[in-house]
Amino acid sequence: MGIANWDDVSADPVAKGHIACTWRHLGDAAGTQRVGVNRIQVEPGKWSGPVHAELDAEEIFFVLAGSGISFHNGGAYEVREGDCIVHRAADTHGLRAGNNGIDVLAFGERMDARYTHFPRVHVIGNYPGVTLDVTSGPRAWDREIALGEPELPELSPGAEHIVNAHTMDADYEGDAGRWVRMASKAGATRTGLNWGRLAPGRAGAPPHCHSAEEEIFVVLEGSGTLELWPSPQAARAGGASEREEHPLRAGDVVSRPSGTRIAHYFRAGDEGMTSLAYGERNHNDICYYPRSNKIFWRGVGVIARLENLDYDDGEPED
Repeated sequence: MGIANWDDVSADPVAKGHIACTWRHLGDAAGTQRVGVNRIQVEPGKWSGPVHAELDAEEIFFVLAGSGISFHNGGAYEVREGDCIVHRAADTHGLRAGNNGIDVLAFGERMDARYTHFPRVHVIGNYPGVTLDVTSGPRAWDREIALGEPELPELSPGAEHIVNAHTMDADYEGDAGRWVRMASKAGATRTGLNWGRLAPGRAGAPPHCHSAEEEIFVVLEGSGTLELWPSPQAARAGGASEREEHPLRAGDVVSRPSGTRIAHYFRAGDEGMTSLAYGERNHNDICYYPRSNKIFWRGVGVIARLENLDYDDGEPED
């Protein structure tokens, strides 16, 4: 189905040296494929992991609660609840919790062969498991812990890679709610993260499905309903033919892989619903709207309405 609640996802605690946190692999639990999301709760004054750089993937953090310091390309920046923090490919970064800890969602791309650089210990790790290193010895995380806590520079007053959902200008604010495109304004180029609040009973984007882009939705507050709309093509292929409704509550993580031919549609409940929407930015993506039978070629910005036909329509019989 593709829905998991963060309260039901098993915890993976890490407590060693200056790194002390609890990870929950929410994307895995919800069935994500090319992208993922983890919840990381960092203990007061501790780090979420080693200082590192993903050499071929972009990462976006969203602060759920607490505060801390984001280390980014040699600078140090205060972060707080509602902040969206963008680390583009090859950006060196780390996260240290403040006096009350910090609770974040970490969104990122999943690469077939991902390379991570650990600059403090001069190691490049390749996942799923090869370490490129001129010496033998412990893995990069253990070397980082043995090296001790990183020294942070003086705090910088502001950062282009950090924006706050609550204080930045909204892209839409009206009767339906409020919508903010955060990550693109903080420099993201390969993925996006949007914050949205739907007013009670109001709906989000029209029912739609993507050919190439995968999306993840996280309900932060309130409740609502996820509707799944099968396309005529999905029904003809032997898939689902009836519309489905699934209740949503705070903490629910919804995975919507690409190419399913099943459109998704969100509507807030009586108390409204606040959520995050994360996804890829693929110029080859085609978006289909089954309710209105529109197709959106997003890379060229063209929207059209086509006639639905069977595969053999117009073909002469042999």
